[in-house]
Amino acid sequence: MKIALYTGTYVKDKDGAVKSITQLVSTCRNNGHKVTVWSPDVSSQDNHNGLTVHTMPAVPIPQYPDYKLGFFRPETRRQLDAFAPDIVHISTPDIVGKEFLHYAKKKALPLASAFHTDFPSYLKYYRLKFAERPLWKYLTWFYNCCDIVFAPNESVRLKLEDQNIRNVEIWSRGVDKELFDPSRRSQELRTRWNADGRTIFIYTGRFVLYKDIEVVMKVYERFLEAGYADRVRFVMIGSGPRESEMKRRMPEAVFPGYLTGVELAEAYASGDIFLFPSVTEAFCNVVLEALASGLPAVVSDEGGCRDIVEKSGGGLVARSGDVDDFFGKCLELSGNAVRCRELKAHGLAFAETKSWSVINSVVIERYQNMVNIASGCFA
Repeated sequence: MKIALYTGTYVKDKDGAVKSITQLVSTCRNNGHKVTVWSPDVSSQDNHNGLTVHTMPAVPIPQYPDYKLGFFRPETRRQLDAFAPDIVHISTPDIVGKEFLHYAKKKALPLASAFHTDFPSYLKYYRLKFAERPLWKYLTWFYNCCDIVFAPNESVRLKLEDQNIRNVEIWSRGVDKELFDPSRRSQELRTRWNADGRTIFIYTGRFVLYKDIEVVMKVYERFLEAGYADRVRFVMIGSGPRESEMKRRMPEAVFPGYLTGVELAEAYASGDIFLFPSVTEAFCNVVLEALASGLPAVVSDEGGCRDIVEKSGGGLVARSGDVDDFFGKCLELSGNAVRCRELKAHGLAFAETKSWSVINSVVIERYQNMVNIASGCFA
């Protein structure tokens, strides 16, 4: 089976969507399938282990120059024709994704997509909520042109169906248990963080409004106002346009930068509690990584994070945007080692069931069925 995959970014570990896509590509190739990727955002430092990755012409997106807007050119069509895919998978429903959609339809190829990012939920953070309805109108049209749309969990599936999107099925997400594990806890790293005698709160993600970083900053301020300055430490892993403001408002926090691989795994495991109040997550890979690293999580009751915590029993759920509730939940865990151990055990047990190879086999099986039907082969 030959799979043509378009994604808005293919820079390894850049965000949760890319982690899912690269793992899917890896599983497909490990099972003997051929994959070719097209993206406007590709790392020149990555050789992709022999995978063919076509870099498309692009310009930086205003306000977020580390993400790019790509362009579909005649060369792209020639590359697709030369590859002659059996199926097309579109991960990003942007203007290039629309061209891949048209290509698949013209060639009568099976067409799959995935809802990785809840873009409509971002709009309210930029006073653009008026654009939410037309954006959903476009997304409904786009996804209904696909033969299948993969949602990461049941709550997202229901959200899509509420928008009259058809053919939605579940493709969950996995975690690399060899990488994310409590055994990576580092006393040396905790010493660098001045963590002795302190509860370490970990945040991992973009420093942007739509990750609800305002809640994180206010919870930090509540701990200081309540006299806990010597008993807690906040470690803010990531980068983004709000970094300067966060450093100004959280002067005692540690900002190790954007981490990946072993460095990220060690940072997770060296913390004590994972704090992630975002309500815009479709799935939330970082919460699953935190649970696999042995951290109980405190998350919002909106979005994909809640789904993971409730299914795993590996954390606490606070009311979205409610600083008092988030502070109360964090304070409850920071003073209760027994409760933390109980949540940790639940989280670790859940993570053990989330092998990428098993998770992705669902997608590959659906791909193969679609290709067989399109080709008239039902063996």
